[in-house]
Amino acid sequence: MLGGKEGGNTLGPDGAETSIYDAAMAYQQAGVPLIIVAGQEYGTGSSRDWAAKGTLLLGVKAVVTESYERIHRSNLVGMGIVPLQFKNGDSRKTLAIDGSETFDLVGQSNELEPGQDLTLRINRADGSSQDVVVTCRIDTVNEVLYFQSGGILNYVLHNLMQ
Repeated sequence: MLGGKEGGNTLGPDGAETSIYDAAMAYQQAGVPLIIVAGQEYGTGSSRDWAAKGTLLLGVKAVVTESYERIHRSNLVGMGIVPLQFKNGDSRKTLAIDGSETFDLVGQSNELEPGQDLTLRINRADGSSQDVVVTCRIDTVNEVLYFQSGGILNYVLHNLMQ
C-alpha cells in the first residue's frame, strides 16, 4: 500500500504515512470500520488467538485474502471478525487495490449461511466502484452463531445468562 515499502506503516485518514496503530486509532475515532486486504495464507506464523485479538483491538471488522491459515481463520471468527476470501482468481493485485479504496459488503444480512458468497464493493478514489464476489469463510453453523453473537466469548456469556 506504500509503493512496495515494507514495515509497520500504512496510510492514515489524512493520506499521510503513519504507523498502523496510529492509523487504526484515527480511523476508529472517525467511526470508520477497517478491513485488511492480504495475500495467501493470511495468519501463518501468528501467535494463535492473540493475533486475532490484536486485529479486533485495532477495529478491524473484516479480512479479505486469497487464503487463510486454518486456525487463524477460526480465531478471527471467534473474535467476531468476518473472514472473506477472493474467488475466481481475484486478488489484491489483479484488482489493483492500492490502499486508497473503501469497501462495502453489499447485501449482508443476519441470515448468514456457512461458506456463502457475498458481494464486496470496492469504491475507488476516482469515484468508480467494482463489485467482486467473495466467499465468507465462516465455515460451520456454530461459527455462524459465534459471529452473530459478536464472537465466541459473547456467545458463551449470553448462553450462561439464559
